[in-house]
Amino acid sequence: MSSRYKDKDGGVVLAFGGQWVSWLHTGAAYGAFLTALIVGCALHYRKIVQNEWYGYPDEWFPSVSATIGDRYPERSLFMLFIAITSGPRFALVGLFYLLTKRPGHVLPKVVALSGLVRTLTCGGWTYITSTDDHGWHDILMISYLVITIPWTVGCLALSPPNAKAIKYRKYLAGCFFGTLIPLVYFFIQHKVYRVAGAYTIYAFFEWALILFDVGFDAVTALDFSTFEVVIKDVKGATKGANNSSVSTAVLEKEKERATGGVFAAGFHLRDALDIAADVYHGFVFWSILTSLGVVVWYFPLWHMGISGYEVLIMSTVSPLLLGIKSVRTFVIRNQGMAHVLSLAGLLAYQVKAPEARLFIVGFGLSVQCLAWAATFYSDSVQPARLEARILAWAAGLIMSSVAKFAWYTNNPIWPVMHAENGGWNGTGFIFALWAVLTFNRKAPLQTGDSGEKGGSPLLASIGLGGLFFGLHSLLSDTSTMILWVWDGYPIRGPVSNVHGWYTIAAMTGGLICTIYRPAAVTTWTAYGVGCIAAALLTVYERWTGYYGALALAAYLMAISVPIIANAAKQRPGLTFGLGFLIYNFIVLFHVWVVAYAFVPGGHLVRERTDWVMLTMMLCIGAGVFDLISQNAGAAHNKTNNRRRTASTGYRKYHVGVLAALNVFFLCANFLRFPTNDYKPYHPETRSFTAGIWTIHFSLDNDMWSSEHRMRDLIKEMEVDVIGLLESDLQRIIMGNRDTTQFLAEDLGMYVDYGPGPNKHTWGAALLSKFPIVNSTHHLLPSPVGELAPAIHATLDMYGTFVDVFVFHSGQEEDPEDRRLQSEYMAKLMGSSPRPSFLLSYLVTKPLKGNYNNFVSDVSGMHDVDPTDWDRWCEYILFKGLRRTGYARVSRGSITDTELQVAKFVVPEGPEEVAAAWNASPEQRGKRVLEKEVPEGLRFPAMFKGEGRRDHRYHVFDEPRYYNL
Repeated sequence: MSSRYKDKDGGVVLAFGGQWVSWLHTGAAYGAFLTALIVGCALHYRKIVQNEWYGYPDEWFPSVSATIGDRYPERSLFMLFIAITSGPRFALVGLFYLLTKRPGHVLPKVVALSGLVRTLTCGGWTYITSTDDHGWHDILMISYLVITIPWTVGCLALSPPNAKAIKYRKYLAGCFFGTLIPLVYFFIQHKVYRVAGAYTIYAFFEWALILFDVGFDAVTALDFSTFEVVIKDVKGATKGANNSSVSTAVLEKEKERATGGVFAAGFHLRDALDIAADVYHGFVFWSILTSLGVVVWYFPLWHMGISGYEVLIMSTVSPLLLGIKSVRTFVIRNQGMAHVLSLAGLLAYQVKAPEARLFIVGFGLSVQCLAWAATFYSDSVQPARLEARILAWAAGLIMSSVAKFAWYTNNPIWPVMHAENGGWNGTGFIFALWAVLTFNRKAPLQTGDSGEKGGSPLLASIGLGGLFFGLHSLLSDTSTMILWVWDGYPIRGPVSNVHGWYTIAAMTGGLICTIYRPAAVTTWTAYGVGCIAAALLTVYERWTGYYGALALAAYLMAISVPIIANAAKQRPGLTFGLGFLIYNFIVLFHVWVVAYAFVPGGHLVRERTDWVMLTMMLCIGAGVFDLISQNAGAAHNKTNNRRRTASTGYRKYHVGVLAALNVFFLCANFLRFPTNDYKPYHPETRSFTAGIWTIHFSLDNDMWSSEHRMRDLIKEMEVDVIGLLESDLQRIIMGNRDTTQFLAEDLGMYVDYGPGPNKHTWGAALLSKFPIVNSTHHLLPSPVGELAPAIHATLDMYGTFVDVFVFHSGQEEDPEDRRLQSEYMAKLMGSSPRPSFLLSYLVTKPLKGNYNNFVSDVSGMHDVDPTDWDRWCEYILFKGLRRTGYARVSRGSITDTELQVAKFVVPEGPEEVAAAWNASPEQRGKRVLEKEVPEGLRFPAMFKGEGRRDHRYHVFDEPRYYNL
């Protein structure tokens, strides 16, 4: 390791090539993991291949965490080598910074900082193992993976012009991130589906990540040959010198190809912050737009029909004003003021009165649509700037979907959110103010008519309308299309809290495709693929339908840039004003298909979601036709391409923002990953508490999102199984939400969402502390009125299969519907030979009319309390179970319906089973005092008397208990 260069300055005791830092780091790191693996397999093989579900021979290869953290002495040997690795690791980060730093460049500092943080987090998850502290181990592991992204991308961006190093970095980075996909897949197979052997395959991919990760850093040996430690730059690489036989220009081109040209124009922090601000401003637009439906929906809910406030849906047609020349000129010249005024929609949460909140949101959205249309039109004379604006607007939609996933399908800055239910309204507004001021820093490019016309404004506006609806209705929440294809248990398709990232990835891929392959997007072939994808989503369930959903998501995002860019060059009052009007029409159309019983002429479009999808795709087709017609001329194409590619430096920042949003989603996804280790409240008594609650679409009496308050009552009442009705929120008018996700994950329950949003019901859902073995969804006969949903599920309760039925009957105005539905349910319940209970909304009086179909010899069901004369809608029925208690709990201000609960014991042994099935009416009706009931079978005492938070036992003033 003697120096190849003479020591002209004197004083050098030891000199060796910088590449030895890389080799020492690589050897120590690989040595740590491989030594632990060899020793662990030799001494504790069967123990380290054992996981929570399976052991040898089903699982035969250990995971990284089990190898390095569970046993002595492999754990000690691993930590020894990792300690040795730390010195070379810090030196490696320092040398790479010295190699790449340039005056005035921020990126080398950012990469160096990420390298230091990455090293520290690596030490964190290796020294704090999952056995020591599972929580901190996971946090540090996630942090390490997240910080690996800027380190990897930064190293590619700053890589010296060395063809071999660039090639190896590109391959190893691709392998590393590509391995994450099968890694996650097999982890899901192990954790969720409990597939034997899946964890072994997962372990191989986990070890592959280690190999690729360390290998990526080992490539620095090819760069560090320019260094000699003390540290002396013997080749002048830090000054940009190059002694290679290959020209710098050639190597720079190779580097540009390796990085996709993303970093060709350098990196500037201010530009990156500008793009981030633009994307956040796009996020604000989508936040206000998606909130309007929620605050409008509140009023027809309480009026049980059209209230008049629905007219605020037309807030979006404000761009029609741009058809007036004087107004257009004024708005374009003052578009900064318009964007600032639009933030009023974020401050609506400060107002308690629902009516005032609605009008403030409507005003904010109206100004926002006007401002964005003016901005697009003004920037249309410069294609690069226009594309940057549209990309920010589209990325804002992705950010909105990511935020909704992190907040369990609620947007944290919606006006129905506040601090009490998890809102971040104040923080969101501060960032929005920064974003809008940054967004408006650039002056308008034109205030008059655009010089470039061409095309048809009518076709462009029709395309816009279809595009806006598709983006809003299908992509504003990652769970929407997943619930379209959901068909119950056992799980045979995607689930929202596990596979939601696939939708985000498809959206991201579509946006990147339109950036780098625009010609492939604006073709009839691409449109045909989009149409086929829409048909698959509409017709099929499970994975087949979801594959169509992913393809449609990619297509909608990809076509959004050219369609909006084309519309921006036309008359904005017509294109954007009429476009939003058409969007509003399709929004009403897609609400009418389920709300047909409450609107004039609604039955003409009853349950015709297929017509809605067809309308959407035909509208988009009109926009595509206009695009293709304009692009027919070769001369126009060349001019357009030259203008579009004249300045593309902004694209790398958009790609960076998209990458960051995906990483944030994956972090939230990890935190929300289901544990599936749920336990009932009182297993020692073999009992369960069942409840039925009509949740009124998760909006309380004061128009706040009610999930947190619902969670508190369900938890404090110790409900093990609950049916939720009026729970389908996956439409624009309801905010594309899913209350069941928050409740199930926070309460630790399995969930069946019930018939999906494309089944045209108001929703029925089931949450259970007990595993759901099987479930089927039913749409009951409804020749006249609203469609009635039902769930028939089998639960594994203490080793006994018990059936549960969740059912929402038709409305009062349609007696024939309700009679047919009662007969259907009676036969369905009677078909079950297992112990069963019904959680329902029946719209009948006790002991009268259709009640005698539900409680009959055909169904075999018994009323939980026939003496309760005050009921009208909610009923609990049962058979083959030992009923021990029944209570009615006041709703407070959460909804318009009380929570009804009943306690049952699952019989054990032949005698108990026979007694439960054959009990006489007298035996079932005998009531006892609370003190005669074991503690574990009593209802919580906190709701006696005045109760808590306006919840108390009412009607009977206290729970009723029955003979065991």
